[in-house]
Amino acid sequence: MNLGAPEIILILVALVLLFGAKKLPDLARGVGRSLRIFKAETSKMNDDDDKPTVVQTQPEAQQQPATPQQLQAAAPSPEPSPEEQARRLEEQAAKLRASAQADKRP
Repeated sequence: MNLGAPEIILILVALVLLFGAKKLPDLARGVGRSLRIFKAETSKMNDDDDKPTVVQTQPEAQQQPATPQQLQAAAPSPEPSPEEQARRLEEQAAKLRASAQADKRP
């Protein structure tokens, strides 16, 4: 999708008409914060995906019952589901909006 100068100017004029010139900096700041949070969360998810999973197996004859400490150490830490991550991001965005509103008030 190629946007030329006339299209960008038209979009900017529409934004000014919709939100007003005074609200645009706050809107841009909120969008920037949200994007930073989103990027941080997606990079964490990518880092989790990049970690190699090492599985060590022993021959069946040599396997021994695991102790409770070994089971606890071997248990994977529960990763939040995408729905849980989305809910947390929404909570963070709501907190950011609330703090932005509090900052605006004298």
